[in-house]
Amino acid sequence: MKRNQVLEDPNDDEIETGEPKSWAAGVPGVLHALDHSLRGMGVRRSAKLLTTMNQKDGFDCMSCAWPDPSERAVAEFCENGAKAVAWEATPVTVPSGFWAEHSVDELASRSEYWLGQQGRLVEPVYKAPGQSHYRPVSWDEAFSIAAEALNALDTPDQASFYTSGRASNEAAFLYQLFVRAYGTNNLPDCSNMCHESTSAAMAETIGLGKATVTYKDFAQADLVIVMGQNPGTNHPRMLTALEEAKRGGTSIIAVNPLPEAGLMRFKNPQRPRGVIGRGTRIADQFFQIRLGGDGLLLQAVIKRVLEAEDAAPGTVLDHEFIAEHTAGLDELRAGLADLDEDDVLTATGLTSDELDQFARHYLRADRVIVTWAMGLTQHTESVSTIREIINLLLLRGHMGRPGAGACPIRGHSNVQGDRTMGIWEKMPDAFIDRLRDEFGFEPPRHHGLDSVHTVRGMQRGDVRFFMALGGNFVSAISDTGAAEAALRGTAMTVQVSTKLNRSHGVTGDAALILPTLGRTEIDRQATGEQFVTVEDTVCAVHASHGQVEPVGPQLLSEIAIISRLARATLADRVPVDWAAHEGDYRLIREHISRVVPGCEDYERKVTAPGGFVLPHGARDSRTFDTPTGRAMFTANRFEPVVVPEGRLLLQTVRAHDQFNTTIYSRNDRYRGIKDGREIVFVHPDDLADRGLADGDQVDVFSEWPDQPDRVLRGFRAVAFPTARGCAAAYYPEANVLVPLDSTAKGSNTPVSKAVVVRIEPAANGVAPG
Repeated sequence: MKRNQVLEDPNDDEIETGEPKSWAAGVPGVLHALDHSLRGMGVRRSAKLLTTMNQKDGFDCMSCAWPDPSERAVAEFCENGAKAVAWEATPVTVPSGFWAEHSVDELASRSEYWLGQQGRLVEPVYKAPGQSHYRPVSWDEAFSIAAEALNALDTPDQASFYTSGRASNEAAFLYQLFVRAYGTNNLPDCSNMCHESTSAAMAETIGLGKATVTYKDFAQADLVIVMGQNPGTNHPRMLTALEEAKRGGTSIIAVNPLPEAGLMRFKNPQRPRGVIGRGTRIADQFFQIRLGGDGLLLQAVIKRVLEAEDAAPGTVLDHEFIAEHTAGLDELRAGLADLDEDDVLTATGLTSDELDQFARHYLRADRVIVTWAMGLTQHTESVSTIREIINLLLLRGHMGRPGAGACPIRGHSNVQGDRTMGIWEKMPDAFIDRLRDEFGFEPPRHHGLDSVHTVRGMQRGDVRFFMALGGNFVSAISDTGAAEAALRGTAMTVQVSTKLNRSHGVTGDAALILPTLGRTEIDRQATGEQFVTVEDTVCAVHASHGQVEPVGPQLLSEIAIISRLARATLADRVPVDWAAHEGDYRLIREHISRVVPGCEDYERKVTAPGGFVLPHGARDSRTFDTPTGRAMFTANRFEPVVVPEGRLLLQTVRAHDQFNTTIYSRNDRYRGIKDGREIVFVHPDDLADRGLADGDQVDVFSEWPDQPDRVLRGFRAVAFPTARGCAAAYYPEANVLVPLDSTAKGSNTPVSKAVVVRIEPAANGVAPG
């Protein structure tokens, strides 16, 4: 199909700003979903895909990991899911002539929006060393080029292999098998940049870094605490579950620096009251917290709970659960003894009365769920903050029973499944042993590089080859300038992709783009049509079946790409029949059943309607895979975020018409923004304190010790009701402000939610065009 005629990048010259919305979805959500679908895919393709999306015999949405209910609606998708499908399943393709018309440097100068609008990638292309353009090549030539580069390295650890959360379980398992057969554990993934803090904290305290609840638990909870997340944009189907819970009597409280529409009111477009009525109020109370204050908020609430127990011994805590299943309560008590209320109030921006109200919500509830996302995981003290969530839940036994537990919300459809399948630079020896026994070779055991350490390895010259199975690494990682320079210093970069993104314009000396099937497309191999599997945020694993014909005859599946690259690189070095795995994905699932814990009898389980739920000791039997065999209370210390006079704390956020680094449009209607992205949201009083006003052009500088300031120039200041002293700007544009050295303790996740910045009038007075 003819390529979109998007010739020039749009700019912010025509930006419109208005009041932020106080409710989410409703009829506008339906209209926007249909508009994107019909313009992007046409009527027939839209009808086919939207009616099979998230259905038991259909395909799994690629844009979030929210679980599916046991009974599916006819339209089991949200507005942003429809946008994601329209973006991937467009019949528009990039023609062969495109590569001669556009240099690599030009691609690097384009916006993510422009790149995504060019259409689907349908042929492998190669940029040779010293050349300025990609050129189409055959698949055999592409695999030969990549294999030669890999085999020319001095050591396998000079290569790093990134994984995006869009990869299926089968692709992830085969990918990590290839990488370990090649000889390295350098397996960074997108988890390193989002929920790594969750994984670290929960593994330490309860034995496994995954949710301890199921979908149905939300409707059984007395209280749901929503922290550091924006469900109306980032996982809108969650609003349906919260609405169902509210209608059943569940209370909901929200903790966030920004008043997001999806946390206020939801107009469910599949219910009459959501179309013609006021919809459902979501949060009973909104606690507008300052960035970085969540840990101290939780400690203050926990201290109040312990004081309530001391005032009425034996009536508040779940003493039977604590005695039988936990350890460390005395240490927790001792750690909170000197908690200073004034420090809490300063850090949180809340009042003592609000802290009392939060504690009363918790104490009134017999069944509590705490749910969170990257608003908690991308801070210096994120691991400690999530430990405090576990402390709060353990005090009254909110673990391993209906309607209660911990629920981190993953943001990418199979990011959790990829980790289950072995995509981690630090897989335990038990997994490595099973891999060895299954395939007959000795995998490496030394730990590999995560995402931040991969960039540092590039900077040192230790990482010479970088491959990405999906994703947009250079835009997703922190410190854009440093990351781009590091990637450009490598010998070769290889990207497995469905559409263009910035990582195709920021390359090593040589570069390959390998186009792959989308999840919506039918995957035919030697033994017939194949399906793949994915894992959602509550450990449910199910099948995903492509529904439409591929947009190009040359496209290969991710599994075929991995298999052929492995054959070209390894030849007969390991006893793995790569071609057989490409031809029949059942063979991969047989290996998964013997290597991955909880996946025994995998083929039978995933072919059952709705799939199956992986075991979780904390959820299923109140058993905890920790060194003590018990759930661990922890004592945590929070260092205050030092914000010098005149500075603000900035967080990066997504717009509503966006998924990760993918920009569907330049609008963010819930925040009142149309046709603009070069924006910094600031409280009006904070603007006034700096002699600025809404609409002024500003430069935003981030400050880090002993390093030059990083800067965004010519952004528009938008007065917005964020917490005082806090600001926000869009990801990935604002990643340039996040220092590579600024990472969370214990997880090495980039600290994208607490960047110290100063805002000044723009040096040139206008935004760049």
